[in-house]
Amino acid sequence: MVTGASTADAAIILVDARHGIIEQTKRHSYIASLLKLPHVFVAVNKMDLVDFSEEVFNNIKASYQQIAEKLKLKKVYYLPISARDGDNVVTRSLKTPWYTGETLLHLLENIPVRDNEETRPARFPVQYVIRPQNDRFHDYRAYAGRIASGSFRVGEEVVVLPSGSESTIKAIDEADKTLDRAFAPLSVAIRLTDEVDVSRGDMIVKKGELPQVNASISLLVCWLNHRPLRIGAKYIIRHTSDEVFGIIKDVYFKVNINTLEHETEDKKVMMNDIAHIEIKTSKPLKYDLYEQNRTTGSLVIIDEATFETVGAGMIVNRLEE
Repeated sequence: MVTGASTADAAIILVDARHGIIEQTKRHSYIASLLKLPHVFVAVNKMDLVDFSEEVFNNIKASYQQIAEKLKLKKVYYLPISARDGDNVVTRSLKTPWYTGETLLHLLENIPVRDNEETRPARFPVQYVIRPQNDRFHDYRAYAGRIASGSFRVGEEVVVLPSGSESTIKAIDEADKTLDRAFAPLSVAIRLTDEVDVSRGDMIVKKGELPQVNASISLLVCWLNHRPLRIGAKYIIRHTSDEVFGIIKDVYFKVNINTLEHETEDKKVMMNDIAHIEIKTSKPLKYDLYEQNRTTGSLVIIDEATFETVGAGMIVNRLEE
């Protein structure tokens, strides 16, 4: 769910009307809150198996509202549905006259999406340096990648991180044409007026719109592997186009999914656990907090021996902040 929901604007939490709120319901809801999803749909399914009981639906709604308040979910919708027969999924059901809301499809088609990525601070992680080195393009040098957020325009002053070198955008190339302006999520090649040292993993940003640059990173991590997280162990950290080594320095707390409380004493993070951890990377990362930028504020943790993805992290403020 973590990887799938990381680019979503809404989550559908499916609840079995016969069983009500279970551990998986709480885990998925917590992940939705971590990912700052602006819309959560609680679809109470299999209403046909409880005779479309309004009382059953209201009891589940009341139980979930306590979770939503604790997790500070922004906008929650409650729907009684029967996926098998399509009740309140695409068309209104005659079996739930007590439900006056819209169908699931109508709500999904009409919810407002998040702010356009174009309006966020400009971030361009460099994936590749283009140097043709032939007679036709003897002096050509461009930096290829995908614009993570914001926009860039020819003539704008930019900064290359982590070096801090400054330059001006000379040209923006896209396939066989040049652009005056490019915006997220276009894949382009940016040419600069100065010969600055740029390599894969560096980030080009607008002057005055700098991200954080640090080797000590605080994360909320969802652990995805059957082998537990190991404090002091070295992992591969993949962040935008950058890849570095990182050491798990500490586990601040683990989330108790049943109570949604933070457990500071239990530092054993197992598969499907959610924890607040601190990592130290071999070189500084260029990042924003996850709530400010989903692309530059997220990373994955990879086992250096098996190359399995073992964790998905969202960058947050340190506890003392």
